[in-house]
Amino acid sequence: MMKQAIQAGTSILVLVATLYSGSATAHGKVSMEEDSCMRRLGDSSMVHLSAYQPQYEPADQYCTEIPKGGNTFLVVDLVDPALRDIPIGMRIVRGSNETEDETVSYVRPSYHPDGVIKGETALDKGEYTVFITGEAVPPVRYEYPLRVEMINYAKTFRAAVGPMIAALLLTLLGYKIMQSKRVRQWRSSRGS
Repeated sequence: MMKQAIQAGTSILVLVATLYSGSATAHGKVSMEEDSCMRRLGDSSMVHLSAYQPQYEPADQYCTEIPKGGNTFLVVDLVDPALRDIPIGMRIVRGSNETEDETVSYVRPSYHPDGVIKGETALDKGEYTVFITGEAVPPVRYEYPLRVEMINYAKTFRAAVGPMIAALLLTLLGYKIMQSKRVRQWRSSRGS
């Protein structure tokens, strides 16, 4: 019976490790290729978006999920050095249509030899899109959807499933161990 409990415990640990192996989704804790804030165009043309709200959390950086409305600093890193040699601009619209939806902020296309585009805007609760465009042949275009002060229930559920399964499996394992013949004999010998 104890051998079965050990096998069950090992299986549970392997299952929990498997569940958590793919859960490194926090901004900045994944490789550049897997970073959700990185956009790639073609084989090498890449940009990276970071959003900051120092009035709330000075050290935190966000990407597409911004926790609160208010002044937001957007920083685009032109990872590909070739992008620094063409005029690049940034437009933030409320909604998802670059031409039909309301423009909230606009950074005119210009050269960025330091590889950084900076913008500041006030964002209210809702959905926005950041468009980064470059005047090149062929044209360069990146998009980032932004969700401000909106709960992503699917992401929250995915984050909670692993710990809930682990807790249930550990509870089951503890119950099985407590019901094993050896543990019951040990407990009865201690009680006498």
